[in-house]
Amino acid sequence: MTKKQRACIIIDLLRQEYPDAECSLDYDEAWKLLVSVRLAAQCTDARVNIVVEDLYAQYPNVESLANASVEEIERIVKPCGLGKSKAKDISACMKILHEKYDDKVPEDFDALLALPGVGRKSANLIMGDVFGKPAIVTDTHCIRLVNRFGLVDGVKDPKKVEMALWKIIPAKEGNDFCHRLVYHGRAVCTARTKPDCENCCLKEVCKRVGVK
Repeated sequence: MTKKQRACIIIDLLRQEYPDAECSLDYDEAWKLLVSVRLAAQCTDARVNIVVEDLYAQYPNVESLANASVEEIERIVKPCGLGKSKAKDISACMKILHEKYDDKVPEDFDALLALPGVGRKSANLIMGDVFGKPAIVTDTHCIRLVNRFGLVDGVKDPKKVEMALWKIIPAKEGNDFCHRLVYHGRAVCTARTKPDCENCCLKEVCKRVGVK
């Protein structure tokens, strides 16, 4: 079985198991997802969703957040960890959106990467979830699971994993596939406990336990 064949089977099985998988960060505007994904670094999405309620209550749009002091942003987002660096990035990012993009999030991957605090993972999430473009989000769940599945071989670098997956994952499937990996990584193929391979929907195809 080739990696592309294995990938297609895994995509179908995960679609059946998690038909409604979506981003677990709450947002109703593109800039809010940009803020939340920065706060989510080394923090749970659940905590981020709570913290941003206070942030958006005080700063309900790009302009108001762009004009907020870094210290005030840090005070609010501190529970997410790394408050100083996250607040600095959010402030700088919102200023650019306000001054250069008329409070809009740019619909261009390279333009997103140029924003403070935005890496490939964040840019792909925005491209996929906000703009409906092909995207592969290589977060910790993705990296762990695709290695276990045998879709990549001992590759841990996020960009290298992303490039490898682009070769075997149909472009239109990438974004949903990565969301489903998050669900599966939390529920079954866990990181801190032994994976529940016996009850895994992929046990017949996963390279870890199934057909080589």
